[in-house]
Amino acid sequence: MKFNKCKFLSCSILVTNRTENNHPRSYFFGLQFRLLSISIAMTAIAILCDCSKLVQVDSPPTSLTSDNIYSNDATAASVLTGLYTGMAKTSILWAENLNSIGLVSGLSSDELTLYGAAANGNAKLVQFYQNHLNGGAANLSDPTIWKNLYANLYIVNLAIERLSGSTSLTPSVKQQLLGEATFLRAFFYFYLVNLYGDVPLTTASNYQVNSKLSRSSSTDVYAQIIRDLKDAESLLSDYYVASDAKTRTSDRLRPNKWSASALLSRVYLYTGDWVNAEVKATEVINNKVMYDTVSVSNVFLKNSKESIWQLQPVNMGWNTEDARAFIIPSSGPTSSSSVDGYPVYLSDNLINAFEPGDLRKDQWINSVVVNGNVRYYYPYKYKSASLNATITEYGTVLRVAEQYLIRAEARAEQSKIDGAKNDLNSVRTRAGLPGTTAADKNSLLPAIQQERQRELFTEWGHRWLDLKRTGKIDEWMPSVSPLKESTWSPNWKWYPIPQYDIIQNQNLQQNLGY
Repeated sequence: MKFNKCKFLSCSILVTNRTENNHPRSYFFGLQFRLLSISIAMTAIAILCDCSKLVQVDSPPTSLTSDNIYSNDATAASVLTGLYTGMAKTSILWAENLNSIGLVSGLSSDELTLYGAAANGNAKLVQFYQNHLNGGAANLSDPTIWKNLYANLYIVNLAIERLSGSTSLTPSVKQQLLGEATFLRAFFYFYLVNLYGDVPLTTASNYQVNSKLSRSSSTDVYAQIIRDLKDAESLLSDYYVASDAKTRTSDRLRPNKWSASALLSRVYLYTGDWVNAEVKATEVINNKVMYDTVSVSNVFLKNSKESIWQLQPVNMGWNTEDARAFIIPSSGPTSSSSVDGYPVYLSDNLINAFEPGDLRKDQWINSVVVNGNVRYYYPYKYKSASLNATITEYGTVLRVAEQYLIRAEARAEQSKIDGAKNDLNSVRTRAGLPGTTAADKNSLLPAIQQERQRELFTEWGHRWLDLKRTGKIDEWMPSVSPLKESTWSPNWKWYPIPQYDIIQNQNLQQNLGY
């Protein structure tokens, strides 16, 4: 592992490899999970690094287990720090981790083009691009987004159990960490239910029970997400805290109350609860002291006032993994999807969606011309892709512009036409565009979806999820698939469950079409 601007301490740490009932390994929906891996992922950056901001804690006890890691503030906070670190550190081109969601969903939808397509050296990227996934990983050595989401869910479920029973933590730290864990559980389940459909639902860490669970309905999963986010709102601080989970900081790296409200507004939108979607988005938007839209050029800078939750870069010498993966050098795209490859570029569908004079096209999209005549456009929201450049950008997960678009859609669905237009125009005006000409519900709703396409491209799967939740995917994808040398099946709106988990758990059924 490499971390940004960290100097390693010379402390020695023994991490025991023990789970409940003294089992050396545990299974979670067929996932073989070692406590050693948990401890390294959760504590290495926080304990071994003498860094500022997110990754600074005191020296730990010499032996850490799932029992005593929650016995003091520093090591308890490091559990969740490890999750944030894991979300930020891997290359998005590996197509298996949470920060890959923007890439794989962009390939699955109409945002990204895969260079060389069928000739591309990465079978995973080809499968996402052509919507022909092969049924997922057959064994544990082949990681997937599903596997990583459930691994993270094991961590947060265990954290909630241990934190709830702890009597040695500072009360404010315990409350903050419980809030973060419940927020993260909601966040992870949000992507599971939107990428895979009905999924196994558990709020416990008992692997013997979890490994036999069948799929729960999306309705039940969403109900749990809403419960968790309401709990998170009541537990999390109003302000942002540092790595110790109590000191105020300007870095927006650990979720706060407003992060929970922002995600809750999205969940209400997805579930058709227009009233509460409007209410929650309004709460965030009205907090002008902390949040507001900023100029197009400043949206993705670290601690931008538009950001509600960000991820700190942790790979030594680099800013965001988005910039490293998306910014194509002058030599042009490549078929390689290694950390130094550039296999994707923006599709004509996306480029042609922008109106003339849109500042987002000017400042969030760049291009290279290869051999004097072929131009490739690429995402340029994150601009720093040089080794050892000053850290100026943080990966943005939640931001204010989405809240305006959520409220615009919720208001339009309630026929609050003037309010919906005002919210839509808040985003358009920032982009240098005139006010919308849409004047009723039937014209506003597609206008809002088009604005979401232009505003949120390549960010955390918005376009792919929007096509599904609005029921437009089967209408739109048959015209997109031939451009990918593919065909479309309605079954493919859900990704397949890894075959290994199907084999291990006879109660777990595969999605149709795989």
